[in-house]
Amino acid sequence: MVGNGISVAIVGGGIGGLSAALSLLRVGIDAHVYEQAKVLAEVGAGVQISPNASRILHRAGLADALTSTGVKALALHQRHWQDGRTLLRTPLADVMEAAFRAPHYQIHRADLLEVLAQALPAANLHLGHQFTTLVDHGNHVEAEFENGKRIAVDALVGADGIHSAVRRVVFGPEHPRFTGCTCYRGIVHADRLAHLKLETTAQVWMGPGKHFVHYFVRSRRLVNFVAVVEREAWIRESWTDRGEVADALAAFEGWHPQVRDILRAVDETFIWALFDRKPMAHWSVGRSTLLGDACHAMLPFMGQGAAQAIEDGATLSACLSHIQAGHVPEALRRYERLRLPRTSRVQSLSEANKQRFHLPDGPAQVERDAEMARGMTDWSHNAVAWLYGHDAEILEDAL
Repeated sequence: MVGNGISVAIVGGGIGGLSAALSLLRVGIDAHVYEQAKVLAEVGAGVQISPNASRILHRAGLADALTSTGVKALALHQRHWQDGRTLLRTPLADVMEAAFRAPHYQIHRADLLEVLAQALPAANLHLGHQFTTLVDHGNHVEAEFENGKRIAVDALVGADGIHSAVRRVVFGPEHPRFTGCTCYRGIVHADRLAHLKLETTAQVWMGPGKHFVHYFVRSRRLVNFVAVVEREAWIRESWTDRGEVADALAAFEGWHPQVRDILRAVDETFIWALFDRKPMAHWSVGRSTLLGDACHAMLPFMGQGAAQAIEDGATLSACLSHIQAGHVPEALRRYERLRLPRTSRVQSLSEANKQRFHLPDGPAQVERDAEMARGMTDWSHNAVAWLYGHDAEILEDAL
């Protein structure tokens, strides 16, 4: 596509940053990604790519690559922590694709990152560039990196995650709040779990003060798990702190044998503290804006972190695609205006799911289970139409 001459620098080479670059390049905008790491890498964890995100990636020409490594789950299966009974089973796979005209994938983060990086022209990805500061000159923005590199572009996007340096420079320090939850997470080779005859479903086990999630990734060769446990205090916010398998097993003492068998098959686990952030009032200042976890980090209880970042890039591209460089600040404000209410809603619902997933056995839990049986919760097809049916590239739809 013939571009409008606008140049965009994206700080951060994760899922949000790379997918945004692909969306921008598709509409003819000169987009470059600047990543602080010298080698692109992701920790071993799975991610859900729901139809609202997969339709965007398919338009970027990634359907074959996603299908080759991703898994299309047959259903989302929510179960009782102790006896394993079904609380809600929501069809996915063909049913989801027919309803929303795009598939639902379960995929290893590293595999998704590789798919995105392979699709991006090598000249547009710059590794070993740690962002330090920026100056908005009114008619362009200048960014500087630790290696001494300086760039001048029409717009700068901070897609550099929960500890965003761009957000800190533009908006100052933030003050996240510990939610009282930590996650044990990791990967198990599927052959170690063959005796369980696991369905190709995403399973969520809900119980008092904790819940357990597992699903296949990497063409069903691996099983990804996340075990969420309530606790009183935590200091570090990291994806890579080592955890003890014995501690995870102890936390899920008395749970269904399938849950405990998965944990017994684990070689290593990481422990990840969940911190809460209230929706920001603004993402954009002048010619700089934010994207993904940098501006709306959300709890993982709706599986929408990556999907919402992918949506951000699509809407940003649409806002910038039909303007001239002089109108970049207005376009970034429009992007924020379109995206902020939606991501704030997902943040709020994700936070609410913490309480719903962790109800102690009793009257409130019985009412929750009845509500799920009536198909009135956030994972029934009727309830997720607003989420999965959304097309982030259609700005009127976003309004």
